Amino acid sequence: MRVAVVDVGSTSAHVDVVELRRSKPPRQSATVKHKVSLSREVGPDGRIRKKSMARLVRAVGRAAETAAQHGAEEMVAFATSVVRDAPNREAVLARVAAASGVRLGVLSPRQEAGLTYEGARAWRRPGREVPLLVADIGGGTLELSFGTGPRARSAVSAPLGARRLTLAALPGDPPGAGEVARLRRRLAREVPALLDRLGPLPAGTARVGASRVFAQLAATTVEAGAVADEPVLVRERLRAALPELAAMTWRERAERPGVSRSRAPHILAGALLAEALMEAAGIEELPVCPWGLREGIALRLRAGLDGDPWSVAGLDRLRQPA
Repeated sequence: MRVAVVDVGSTSAHVDVVELRRSKPPRQSATVKHKVSLSREVGPDGRIRKKSMARLVRAVGRAAETAAQHGAEEMVAFATSVVRDAPNREAVLARVAAASGVRLGVLSPRQEAGLTYEGARAWRRPGREVPLLVADIGGGTLELSFGTGPRARSAVSAPLGARRLTLAALPGDPPGAGEVARLRRRLAREVPALLDRLGPLPAGTARVGASRVFAQLAATTVEAGAVADEPVLVRERLRAALPELAAMTWRERAERPGVSRSRAPHILAGALLAEALMEAAGIEELPVCPWGLREGIALRLRAGLDGDPWSVAGLDRLRQPA
């Protein structure tokens, strides 16, 4: 069975078309991004403006066309925090549905964290019963999940995403030294408190970062000439890069290797958040995982094919009519 998973965030409508086969891992057959670029045009209160809404409608419509072109027999589509938390969310969802025929669903932050854990664990394969902590820095939230098996035992979320922090705490371009220092102090308080809500982490807990923010930070701070099997974010190199990132405008950050133009305005806030998390969790090196929420959803759908109806119960609101 071929399924399209459409993830609509602040930067793009990301389409993964995957082959689902009973008792076998999902196999990706296509991945396509359609630009949304909501980040710089969302109002201070999080409201999605008309111009941005029109671009969102176009991107979702193109995502649906991509799914059809690649022979998807089913499509699940969801919007992350930029839409979920918008004061005019219902109007946005209604406009998208009327114009594109796609009824975007939303997941709670805890559901997103749990599904991201499932995708990351399946990729990481740490071994049966090995404890795993998964961190995901999004545009609107920081999500942490922990477990010792295929499903998360606990998951927490806080409104500490890179885009949200930038808008609230780093308005300057580049930001002032006082703005950076204040945000750093705030994160030094709030991130350890969020970790505490997960409960104590056993000795030997594996850690992984599962988001583009971690991937871009790893790429832009990598040691010159270093070659690795997988991206790894090193706390010492991240800390050393922070003064330079803080002194740059967002356009200058976009010129750094590994930093995309869409995430450049928020990569400093993401870096400060990653530093606070690594400090609080005692992480010197954080492997970066390419699997996350979309893959977690695909794994749930595959489990449904294997006769596990519970696995897909929470996904009904994302499934599109045939």
